[in-house]
Amino acid sequence: MTSTPELLIGQTLDFPADPFEAGWDVVRHDARGAILIENGRIAATGTADDLRRSHPTARITDYGDALILPGFIDAHVHYPQTGIIASWGKRLIDWLNDYTFPEELRFSDPGYARQAAKLFFDLSLAHGTTTVSSFCTVHPASVDAFFAEAQARGLCAVGGKTCMDRNAPDGLTDTAQSAYDDSKILLERWHGQDRLRYAVTPRFSPTSTREQLQALGALWAEHPDCPMQTHLSEQTDEVAWVRDLFPEARDYLDTYEAAGLLGPGAMFGHAIHLTERERARLKEAGAALIHCPTSNTFIGSGLFDLAGLKSGGQTVGLATDTGGGSSFSMLRTMAAAYEIGQLRSRPPHPAELLWLATEGSARALRLDDRIGRLAPGCDADLVVLDLASTPVIAQRAARAETIWVAVFPTIMMGDDRAIREVRILGRPVDRVFEAR
Repeated sequence: MTSTPELLIGQTLDFPADPFEAGWDVVRHDARGAILIENGRIAATGTADDLRRSHPTARITDYGDALILPGFIDAHVHYPQTGIIASWGKRLIDWLNDYTFPEELRFSDPGYARQAAKLFFDLSLAHGTTTVSSFCTVHPASVDAFFAEAQARGLCAVGGKTCMDRNAPDGLTDTAQSAYDDSKILLERWHGQDRLRYAVTPRFSPTSTREQLQALGALWAEHPDCPMQTHLSEQTDEVAWVRDLFPEARDYLDTYEAAGLLGPGAMFGHAIHLTERERARLKEAGAALIHCPTSNTFIGSGLFDLAGLKSGGQTVGLATDTGGGSSFSMLRTMAAAYEIGQLRSRPPHPAELLWLATEGSARALRLDDRIGRLAPGCDADLVVLDLASTPVIAQRAARAETIWVAVFPTIMMGDDRAIREVRILGRPVDRVFEAR
C-alpha cells in the first residue's frame, strides 16, 4: 500500500562526513530545507523551493524555523531501570546491589515487564529518541515485553536478555547453558522481525563465568549479523575486580576477547579506563564504544576520552544509560558530553554532538544504512526541534548569527519541551507525555 508523498519543510542539517574527522564546517545547513517522505522512507532532500517544484502534488507540513533531524539514537540503555532512575548516592557495585538487582527481580512478572516497557518507550519518544539498544533482565519475558512493545509502535530497536551466572542474587542468575539456550530462542523469535535486532548480552565479566562468556561467544559466532552489547572499564574498582576474577587475562577487554566476544558489532558501554592495548585492539577489531556521560558523572565513574578516542579512529556512539544515567533526554546527554569535554580540555562542537546522537550511534549499531541520516532510502524516523522552546533559550537563540549559535542553547538547556514532533516511518507519534 502506497501513501501520499509528504514534504516536510524547516531548517535541515546535512552531514556528508563525520565532523570529528572532516571538521564541522563540512556540515551543510539549509534554513529552508525540505525532506520528501514516501512510504515511510526519505525519498529526497533539498531546498524547499526545489522540492516544491519537483513534487507539486505532495502534501506539505511546514515547521517554520524548527530544525528537522534524524531521530535520536540511544545506543546503551537499561529499560528495566526506568523505575530507579535518579536513585541517590551509589557507585557502580553498590548501585547494582542496592538498586538494580532488587528492581530487576520484579521482571519475573511478565505483566510488570510489559508495563515497564510501555512506560520506557513513552518516555524515550517524548524526548525525541526513536531507536534504543537496551539490556533487558535475565527473564525471557522481559525481552518479549521489550520487543513486543517496540514492534507495536513500529520502532527500530535492539535488545537482549542480560546473562549472569555469578555475583548476582538468586532469581537473577542463569547458567552457561541456559544463557545460551534462552538467548538462542529469543534471538530466533525476534531478530529480523520487522525493525528489531537481537543483541547477545552478557552484563559484564564480573557476573559471568568463563564458561558463560564462552557460551555466548559461541552463540554470537553462529549469528554474526547480531550485535553484542556489554560493559567495559566503567570504574577503577570494577577493573580491579575483573583483575582478581580473571588473573590470567591481559586486561579487562581480554576477558571478552578470549571468549569470542570482540569483533565488528560489539558494543562496549562506558570504556573509560582503557589501556593502550585495549584501545588498539578495539580499533583493530572494529568494535564500538558507547559514551554514557550523564551516567559516568552521576555514578562517579570518570571522564570518557571522547576527543582522544575519536582522533584515534574509534567508533563511538552516545547513550543515556538510563537508569544509571540521570535523564532520558539525548539533549541533556549531549550537554553532559560537552561538559566532560570541557573538563578534558577539548569540548565537542555542536555539530559533533548532534552527529554522535544520530549517525554516530547508528554506526555503532551498524544501522547507519537505515537510520540516523537525512538521506534518500533511509527510514523516516525524525525529530523536529523547537529552537526557542523556553524563554531563556528563545532569547539566546534570537541573538544567533549562525545555526550553531542557534542550536547550542537547545543542546545545553533543552528538554522534552524542545521536542516539537517525533515521526516513526514518517508518521507523527502521539506522545503520552506532552511538554509543559
